[in-house]
Amino acid sequence: MADHYEVLGVSREATPDEIKKAYRRLARELHPDVNPGEEASERFKLVTHAYDVLSDPEQRARYDMGGGDGAFGGAGGFGGFGDIFETFFGAAGGQRGGRPRSRRERGQDALVRVTLDLADVVFGVHRDIEVDTAVLCETCQGSCCQPGTQPVTCDVCHGSGQVQRTVRSLLGNMVTSQPCPSCQGYGTTIPYPCATCQGQGRARARRTVSVDIPAGVETGLRLQLPGSGEVGPAGGPNGDLYLEVTVASHDTFSRDGDDLLATLEVSMTDAILGTTTTIESLDGAVPLEVRAGVQSGDVLTIKGRGITPLRGTQRGDLRVGVHVVTPTRLDARERQLIEQFAAKTKSPPPHLAEFHQGLFAKLRDRFRNG
Repeated sequence: MADHYEVLGVSREATPDEIKKAYRRLARELHPDVNPGEEASERFKLVTHAYDVLSDPEQRARYDMGGGDGAFGGAGGFGGFGDIFETFFGAAGGQRGGRPRSRRERGQDALVRVTLDLADVVFGVHRDIEVDTAVLCETCQGSCCQPGTQPVTCDVCHGSGQVQRTVRSLLGNMVTSQPCPSCQGYGTTIPYPCATCQGQGRARARRTVSVDIPAGVETGLRLQLPGSGEVGPAGGPNGDLYLEVTVASHDTFSRDGDDLLATLEVSMTDAILGTTTTIESLDGAVPLEVRAGVQSGDVLTIKGRGITPLRGTQRGDLRVGVHVVTPTRLDARERQLIEQFAAKTKSPPPHLAEFHQGLFAKLRDRFRNG
């Protein structure tokens, strides 16, 4: 029997890729549809059998160790259990029903992280996001071929995407199918791949995705944009794009559910007498009345100036915690007036009261319970 390496015209150290290329070259030359002569037909059978053995790592190893042509290993010269399973279930990666694979496949999903300001969360925001992704090749429009050319039917499998081989098993000679090594199971080959995308039908590019981010989102939330991910091979359908949200911290306001929290510093005299002031919320100036006798830790609520919920229309509130500021520097006249006030009001001396963990803990509790 002829040496398989000599039949394919390769050395014994040939790589799998070199063996594959040699087989494809000889198969095109000797296939009966191209070269109908009897001698070419016999050589084609030898080439195909040699490739079947040398393309399978286990069979090639047995062949290199002198185990015959490597096709029929195992006890008694019969095929192993792998061949029997291939007989009934097909070779791994094969196509059911004899249909070739499609080059068009769905593209992968993509994930982009976006950082929002707190004001964006209150009202929602429109963003144009730059995404590095796979897009449809502008040169071939997904055909994978150079303009003016097209795929051709594989001359090895005749478009079926599969090749058959006979395997001797415990049940006798059985015919199995496996993906065609010449076209990788597609049924067609591309003689002139597109130079722009190297025959992939898609190319890497930066594109802009416009998205309306709704109000009420929070850090860690992912928004799904169906069909905005990568285009698939050969112009296949796009995957999805996911936006993962991070909300940046704010110098003045913090969030508690759908409410906004802030702290208002009030002078001692304004706390005693009461006052009206204007504060800047995230959507403009808002008047705020500070009642006379307000205490540190009291919470003033401004309705409807919080965050619009993600699935709703009724905005939360703006809750303002009061912090009464005690003056630390008094001139002689100011100190005299304070002493006169203290003497007249006859305030009780300092005494132990309910335990508190500081102003901010008190404000936190008031925010939660207010």
